[in-house]
Amino acid sequence: MPGYNLIFDADDTLWENNVFFERAIEGFLDYVDHPTRTREELRALLDDVERANSAVHGYGARSFERSLIDCLERVRPQVPVGDTDRAELRRLCSPLFEFEVELLDGVAETLEELGRRHRLFLLTKGHAEDQQRKIDTSGLAPLFTATRVVPEKDPDAYRKFGTDHGLDPVDTWMIGNSPKSDVWPALEAGMGAVLVPHPMTWSLEHADVPQEHDRFRTLAPLGKLTRFF
Repeated sequence: MPGYNLIFDADDTLWENNVFFERAIEGFLDYVDHPTRTREELRALLDDVERANSAVHGYGARSFERSLIDCLERVRPQVPVGDTDRAELRRLCSPLFEFEVELLDGVAETLEELGRRHRLFLLTKGHAEDQQRKIDTSGLAPLFTATRVVPEKDPDAYRKFGTDHGLDPVDTWMIGNSPKSDVWPALEAGMGAVLVPHPMTWSLEHADVPQEHDRFRTLAPLGKLTRFF
């Protein structure tokens, strides 16, 4: 019998994701070219808008495009967002709807080796259709016992996933790049958590990590998981 149940995050854990959003943000800041606000100030405002919109509209390219429009309205209140603006913002966001899945180094080999000893699962948050497309395109789906897309990864989402698949939290670990979504809620649900840092992790997923916790580890790159599990 496999020794552990290993639940993997997807975006920026198994494949590149946020780098495409960051490129769109840089293009957005160029387009705004605000006469008085710095790029740092505009980015902070966009973070606030994204935080509010993701709570209402969820995650993914559609919510992000909405956030760009809302942010432009806030920094340019005297000039309504018009068709030209919307076309440019759609152009900046188009790679988010069309990009091919780019696996991170060593992902397939690592999953294949771990799958010989453990049961593997995938749990990701975001727009259901978009995330499922990435899962299907990645070619990794056959390596997982089950995959699931949820609107938010909070402790209840982890508890439900564990209950639905008969996972004992004592034998279950969550593996991902986000302290906010992959580490803390999994620990609160009684599971272990492994942080695999990614240099382009979304700013809204940043958080402090546990300083002392017997079921938390930081490992990088992903291939080092085979030495721990």
